[in-house]
Amino acid sequence: MDNLHKVDEWLAALLANLEPAARQRVMRELVQELRRNQQNSIRLQRNPDGSGYEPRKLTARAKKGRIKRQMFAKLRTAKYLKTAASVDSASVQFDGKVQRIAKVHHYGLRDRVSRKGPEVRYIARRLLGINDQVTSISKEILFKWLCN
Repeated sequence: MDNLHKVDEWLAALLANLEPAARQRVMRELVQELRRNQQNSIRLQRNPDGSGYEPRKLTARAKKGRIKRQMFAKLRTAKYLKTAASVDSASVQFDGKVQRIAKVHHYGLRDRVSRKGPEVRYIARRLLGINDQVTSISKEILFKWLCN
C-alpha cells in the first residue's frame, strides 16, 4: 500500500508540470479508455478479478434453451455509464436511478423485483473495479502524455 502512495505522489508531481488544459485532456482520454475497458468486462460478464459472473438462477417457469439477453446490456451503455474528468480527477460511474440498480447487483444486496413484488437477495456481480489491465491502460496514457 505504501508503494501506491509513492506512485501517486510521483504522478501528481509529473501532472503538476502540465498546464491545466493539458491535464484535463489527459484525464478525459484516460476516463474514456477506462469506460471502454469497464464496458468490455461487463459485456464479457467478468468480475474485475477475471472470474466470470455467477449465472442466473433457473426458475420453475424458465423455458428450455439459452437466455437470449445478456445481463446488464443497457447498464454498460454510455447513457448510463458516465465519465467525469476534471483537472484533478477522473471517474467512471453509473448515472441517476441506474446507480441504485448497479449498487444492488455490485454488492449483492436485497431489493424488490418489482414495486409490489417479493424481495430477493441478488448475487454479487462486480460491475466496476480496478485490475491489472486498468492500471496498465492508465500508465500507458499518462506516459504517452508526459513523454510528448
